[in-house]
Amino acid sequence: MVETTQKDTAQRATKDAQSAKAQEQTVQSAKVEVLDLAIAYGGKTVLEGVSLEVREHEIFGIIGPANSGKTSFLRALNRMDTFTPAMEVRGQVLFDGRDVRKIRNLYALRQRIGVVFPLPVGLPLSIYDNVALAPRLAGIKKRADLDVIVERCLRRAALWDEVKDRLDSLGSLLSGGQQQRLTIARALSQDPDLLLLDEFSIAVDPVTTMKIEAVLKELKEELTIVLVTNLVQQARRLADRTAFFLSGEMVEVGVTEDLFTGPVVDPRTRAYVEGQFG
Repeated sequence: MVETTQKDTAQRATKDAQSAKAQEQTVQSAKVEVLDLAIAYGGKTVLEGVSLEVREHEIFGIIGPANSGKTSFLRALNRMDTFTPAMEVRGQVLFDGRDVRKIRNLYALRQRIGVVFPLPVGLPLSIYDNVALAPRLAGIKKRADLDVIVERCLRRAALWDEVKDRLDSLGSLLSGGQQQRLTIARALSQDPDLLLLDEFSIAVDPVTTMKIEAVLKELKEELTIVLVTNLVQQARRLADRTAFFLSGEMVEVGVTEDLFTGPVVDPRTRAYVEGQFG
């Protein structure tokens, strides 16, 4: 009788574990799938043979030295190649299962995929209007509705408390770190499903960097984030999984901590994260 009870308990525990694993797999379904991606400029290949997936509600890091193809990879995700005629993209990028190169409404695509560039680009507008611009273009006109959006986005970017009393001031008069958070707030104003960040901390001080990192950890509960960084320790702090790019190839992708302390596929990965080159 005791053995039967123990067996039943063990079976229930196994089923519970399987159910939990299935739920986790559902939650971590692929948001972005990249299949054999190659990128060239004027016939010169800068990235080749990249296949990976970015899972929903994760921070996905991309590390590697300069000129590894990291920024070009980001540009392919939301079709920024349309701004660069010499940029050629081959392979597939699937966003929620749809091939981005077959999406005709690029404005709608870029509403869902926000981008934050390395240097903060504050529009020559007030703080308020920087954030309200995209909602206005989307047809939201009522001041009360815009007020809610502006406050929500500035709070999510950890900037509200610093600027709430001067929303009519020019965004370009903010400090570098504040301008970078303003660009994040502006990207969030379109309620994107995917947020791309390219070296967001390159022009901000360490204290502001830590503030933005805290914001990103909270945001991943709401959306998916792809983070390009030259700072391997930043990737270690933030990213759930990380890809290592080197000289136009994706050397390795895996759970971030494994790249630092676990088994690696390619010894170049461990050499890079330990600072032996780069």
